[in-house]
Amino acid sequence: MTERVKILLVAGARPNFVKIAPLMRALAARSNHFATKLVHTGQHYDASMSESFFEELGIPQPDFRLEVGSYTHAQQTARIMMAFEAVCCAEKPQLVVVVGDVNSTVACSLVAKKLQIDVAHVEAGLRSGDREMPEEINRIVTDSISDWFFVTEPSGLDNLKREGHKVERIHFVGNVMIDNLLYQQRRLESRPPNEQAETLRAQLGQRYGVVTLHRPSNVDDEATIRSILSGIGKVSERVPLVFAVHPRTSAMLERCGIAVPPRVYLSPPLPYMAFLSLWSRSTLVITDSGGLQEETTALGIPCITVRENTERPITLTEGTNVMVGRDPARIVEEAFRVLDGHGKIGRIPALWDGHAAERIVEVLEHASLTSTRSAHSPRLTHFYTIPGNSSIGAGSE
Repeated sequence: MTERVKILLVAGARPNFVKIAPLMRALAARSNHFATKLVHTGQHYDASMSESFFEELGIPQPDFRLEVGSYTHAQQTARIMMAFEAVCCAEKPQLVVVVGDVNSTVACSLVAKKLQIDVAHVEAGLRSGDREMPEEINRIVTDSISDWFFVTEPSGLDNLKREGHKVERIHFVGNVMIDNLLYQQRRLESRPPNEQAETLRAQLGQRYGVVTLHRPSNVDDEATIRSILSGIGKVSERVPLVFAVHPRTSAMLERCGIAVPPRVYLSPPLPYMAFLSLWSRSTLVITDSGGLQEETTALGIPCITVRENTERPITLTEGTNVMVGRDPARIVEEAFRVLDGHGKIGRIPALWDGHAAERIVEVLEHASLTSTRSAHSPRLTHFYTIPGNSSIGAGSE
């Protein structure tokens, strides 16, 4: 029997796990060929990532918890690299799979390539064109050293080809975020109503909107966040809004003594299923989240994006997304257009059908079977351990 291909899947924050979940399910279905382990870097410590969080996503607890925590970008990236290197040296994988654009993505990619381990980047090729965004730097660097590129939309294909990557390594497979969304929607329909979401809806009524804001360009400057909230306040005069407040945003509101308008209901970050139950039944979403731009497009819900650019242009050209910058007047204009029944009508992009992860696994299986390098002979040339890193261990808490 051929030895199974060893894969490490890397996630660093809640959105990463949402993208990793479909991949874990698809790889588990091919367990005769792949041996997969999940690494949680702990880039974002989130108390809500309890056992129930992983149960909601339909995946097991991480095999490795690196417990890196929050630091400056440089410190955090360095700590992730040191901790992940020890895991790679112990596990000797043939492939490291990274998703998205967080610091864990670029840090673990760098470690893998230094150890001559292949890297597969899921959500490859996305570009905002804004190098002031840390995520944009992470995307560019990760793609510059990856071996396999799995693309969610045509703009990713164009970007990667323009940057000179080999066409045979680039695969347009669809969107794993949408895989998970459709999977969870089916589960939601078969479950009792979510209590947290139902409590909020009882306050809001049948017609309501959802707000999320977390990007530094929106929430780290007092004048900017006050301006955005002034527009959101005007929208709330027409329809109640629930504002799921990110810890970064909450800290800014508290520090500056910023009060939200009376028909804007503040909520802490919700568990995945509760939040899905809430926003998927909303009239509109106002956000700066990249993931919500995609998810609202997939479900046909009007999305107003409070950003100057987006790395997900298909949500603008084909989807329900409208980008308004940070101009409160534009926020109000687009929201009123939706409320008056004239919101943008989009369509679901190609291959956003819930099967992207299966396509990725098919590509990897074919590649490992046809590679000139033996599937059970990783290209690692040296192994050593980093002393004193007691937080690393299979299933460690």
